[in-house]
Amino acid sequence: MDLNSKGGDIMRKVIVYRSLPKNKLEFLKKYFDISYFPEVSNPLENKEFIKELKTTDALFGAGMEITEELLNEALNLKVISNFSAGYDNLNLKILSEKGIIATNSPDVLSDTVADLIFSLLLTTSRRIVELDSFIRKGCWHEKINEKLFGVDVHNKTIGMLGLGRIGKKVAQRALGFEMNILYHKRSRDMQAEKIYQARYVENLDMLLAKSDFICITLPLNENTKHMINYEKMKKMKSNAIIVNASRGSIIKELDLIKALKNNVINGAGLDVFEEEPIEITNELIDLNNVVLTPHIGSATTKTREKMIEQGIDNLIDALNGKIPNNLLN
Repeated sequence: MDLNSKGGDIMRKVIVYRSLPKNKLEFLKKYFDISYFPEVSNPLENKEFIKELKTTDALFGAGMEITEELLNEALNLKVISNFSAGYDNLNLKILSEKGIIATNSPDVLSDTVADLIFSLLLTTSRRIVELDSFIRKGCWHEKINEKLFGVDVHNKTIGMLGLGRIGKKVAQRALGFEMNILYHKRSRDMQAEKIYQARYVENLDMLLAKSDFICITLPLNENTKHMINYEKMKKMKSNAIIVNASRGSIIKELDLIKALKNNVINGAGLDVFEEEPIEITNELIDLNNVVLTPHIGSATTKTREKMIEQGIDNLIDALNGKIPNNLLN
């Protein structure tokens, strides 16, 4: 790591707009002039944030939508370092036009997110959350019957929407359950087919019809938003389960609720939602055939530390005029 982050005698200004562990924040303060905003919900309405934004060299954080209006206030901005795999909060076209470097941290969270995806798959299929509640409410008075039965995972077919870093890790876990792996993406991956015994399905409807489990590992963009709607869910098996730990808007949420209520599909395991945090009035909360987690895909201490460290490396390289390893534009 090259720490030559000082421009002459003047330290580069960096806004950190997400909460950081104390040791990481102190590390950054050694080399940069840091303005720390651990939580910023409405940046354009935050006068202190906008004041610092006008002269900052870099933004370091995750999740905040970097709008064109916000960028118009950032007169000296050179770098945005996202310490997350997702970057749908960034408009890469506008950033490129303005000459602002954008980076992310994609490499260190794949196993952790894949663990969660498979946990959601198993938990939903065997109705773990529902049956845990069944016991805690004092409803277990006799031997269980088919009303409480779940569905098998081993030897079933998993349909992967996307087969990138995280998708491949999910496929690796699926092999351990002797699952048949189908995948759909823009282009074939012959190496992955060989390693994971996966079969490419060019037609999305065919993949949906043949799969017992649908697993989404795609990025959110104009092509994938609401990719899975009610019509697509009607193509799925009635006992199918859909798992999404990618981005909530890939599924049209109101359509998913309708499909679950009408038993069009069997269940869903969701770590992401169209609006986060979800409202207590969201109908997903009242459905027994859904397992919900609060966007915790990469949320382990070790993985988050690695993501932040990778983001710091990207930040330092970009401000030093080097090409970061995780350059997005």
